[in-house]
Amino acid sequence: MDFVKYQHIERFGAVETDGIENGTCYIFPKIDGTNSSLWMDNGKLCAGSRNRILSLESDNAGFYAWALEQEKIKDFFRLHRECRLYGEWLVPHTLKTYSAEAWRRFYVFDVVVIKEGDDSGTHIVYESYRPVLDRYGLDYIPPICKINHPTYEQLVGQLEKNVFLIGDGEGSGVGIVVKNYNYKNRFGKTIWAKIVKNEFKANHQKCEVSEIQGEKTVEEKIVYAILTNSLIEKEYAKIQNEVGWSSRHIPMLFEKVFYNLVKEEIWEILKKFKNPKIDFGTLKYWTQIKIKDTLPQLF
Repeated sequence: MDFVKYQHIERFGAVETDGIENGTCYIFPKIDGTNSSLWMDNGKLCAGSRNRILSLESDNAGFYAWALEQEKIKDFFRLHRECRLYGEWLVPHTLKTYSAEAWRRFYVFDVVVIKEGDDSGTHIVYESYRPVLDRYGLDYIPPICKINHPTYEQLVGQLEKNVFLIGDGEGSGVGIVVKNYNYKNRFGKTIWAKIVKNEFKANHQKCEVSEIQGEKTVEEKIVYAILTNSLIEKEYAKIQNEVGWSSRHIPMLFEKVFYNLVKEEIWEILKKFKNPKIDFGTLKYWTQIKIKDTLPQLF
């Protein structure tokens, strides 16, 4: 079976997740590792990162080498050949407050049945896959709670309850993921929503730049109002974990942050700035300035 990339998790309130709260929602802890997947192909255990299939020479912070040593994972796939395990390989990114015993383990957050010729698959409901993973002793991320038709305020109230794997007295995790297994968005896709704690706080603080009228370009205002430090730091951590860091990776960091700003935030930009006329070259310039402000040690 071919590599199948895991779906992108969109922000709660974005057009891609509109209406996800209309039904039974499972609120899961969001943990800060590296996105990984496992599946069986012709008797061979295969692994992937978010964007590519892995090999022992390029194995995503040691994930593939670790997985090949796990007999319980191989046992699972002997009877569940059409299943694909998506999860988080917990290696240090931006959050360092997980307990010592939590690191370098694979935590399943979705089980998807994918048959030949299917590029999306069928998501298995948590209550159905939990006892199976328990039977094989596989780690997974349990939900914080389950809420029917949650309000935004109820969801935000779960942010501080994400203490999954966090060390004693170390606060809470990076955010939450909202899943409604019966939901398809207006584009016909099954998709999940996220609320990230740092972004939530940033979006609810006054942005000094946005209050200055006439002095700043709209592109500068957009970058300093929308582009969060946590997004920049996360992209830096991904590069550092996947290929190591050196100054030659600065252009890659610029491109990845700019790509995610446009891809993930365009609807928020249009809403907040009332359909602005944007020069994307100027937007890219101010994105690079913000990255330098956020990570001055790299420059």
